[in-house]
Amino acid sequence: MSTFSRHAASGQTPNTAMSRFPGIEYMGNTFVTLFWRRRLLDQAVQRLEDRDFRVVRLAAGPWGTEEDMHRSVAAALQFPDYYGHNLDALNDCLGDVACYGPYDDSAEGAGLVITFTGYDRFATACPPAAQAVLDIIADRARRATVLQRRLICLVHSSDPDIRFDPVGAMPVMWNGDEWLDSSRGG
Repeated sequence: MSTFSRHAASGQTPNTAMSRFPGIEYMGNTFVTLFWRRRLLDQAVQRLEDRDFRVVRLAAGPWGTEEDMHRSVAAALQFPDYYGHNLDALNDCLGDVACYGPYDDSAEGAGLVITFTGYDRFATACPPAAQAVLDIIADRARRATVLQRRLICLVHSSDPDIRFDPVGAMPVMWNGDEWLDSSRGG
């Protein structure tokens, strides 16, 4: 009997995709995943760091303007001096990072994780920019996978009812532990 058949017979299935493709649980349905409970976000980040992903943490709560976001993202991702501080420039520079640039300290085959905390506050202050940033990241993440690179975005929101339009032609979805509205207190 094969290993798969033994696991299937016992009601378990081998988790080969998870072991062969670290981070796949955050890329299977969407490249942008929402978190309401900060503890779950921290656990997800720890799992990805343990798998040698480079994690860039951004506190989006204080961003009151699109320019605040650009300054923070450019510094965190070490964009070049010629970065234009607009959404087109973000798209271009993030594309370079996602598809071609080094992930610095991440191991071969791992990738880059961008985390935002307090994103609901930025989304309230700058709704079009907040949506556009997630759309750009999702699109660049999808393109990166073609080159066998991984870019994942994990977004924390204090608002359990926050919703975004689809990004990168994919929906922004809640993580598996908070999928049901009732699991977020909403």
